[in-house]
Amino acid sequence: MNSLPQILHTISYMGLPLLFAMVLHEYAHGWVANRCGDPTAKLQGRLTMNPLAHIDPFGTVILPLLCLIIPGGFFLGWAKPVPVDPRLMHQPRRDMALVAAAGPAMNLALAIGSALLFALILSIDPAIGGAQSTSEEPSSTWHQMFLQPIAAMSIYSVLINVLLMLFNLLPLPPLDGGRILTSLLPNTAAMALRRVEPYGMFILMGLIILDPQIHLIHTITSTLTHSLSNSILSTAVGLGGTGNTP
Repeated sequence: MNSLPQILHTISYMGLPLLFAMVLHEYAHGWVANRCGDPTAKLQGRLTMNPLAHIDPFGTVILPLLCLIIPGGFFLGWAKPVPVDPRLMHQPRRDMALVAAAGPAMNLALAIGSALLFALILSIDPAIGGAQSTSEEPSSTWHQMFLQPIAAMSIYSVLINVLLMLFNLLPLPPLDGGRILTSLLPNTAAMALRRVEPYGMFILMGLIILDPQIHLIHTITSTLTHSLSNSILSTAVGLGGTGNTP
């Protein structure tokens, strides 16, 4: 089990990026649904960036904390799902695919934006890139004391948003990837996949339990997440012309 100071230190850097990632993911679902003719989220007060409207006590607070406390476990979390009514949409099958894709697309946009923010910080003070870690020594200048925490949060934001994007794109209802696939498949196959949705979370938990043998979740949460995160960060830093990588 991680020590309390270490947990608090990690939360101080991960808390805001994680909250923004989950809240804006759900906001994107509601915004696209509203544009497609379904005002359900707006009418229920969910088309807002106020975190209180999207926080799920277990998925947004308790589960992420448990993941931090238990070393070697998966880092999972979610916000309260935005209500959607396909019957109110202009073209339900197409629009449901767009609504489902909006969440992962928002996470990708946040990851890219966070990487560009990190590149901007490096352009202001390249020394921050060499000293970047979550256990920095005291900074020598006031602007490093201000910029280093932001740089650390921007890196965590890239990792968190890439992880949420890839995880949600798993082709399993009720995850976004499953909803996208359901909208794209022929009617017969789509109906068969919809019948899986009530059991989707149980299947997901089974995959997590069996992961030491099949390595599916580990590939997504570790290998693919770090590979794509490093590519996004390296590209952003290259565009910034600093010549440094995190």
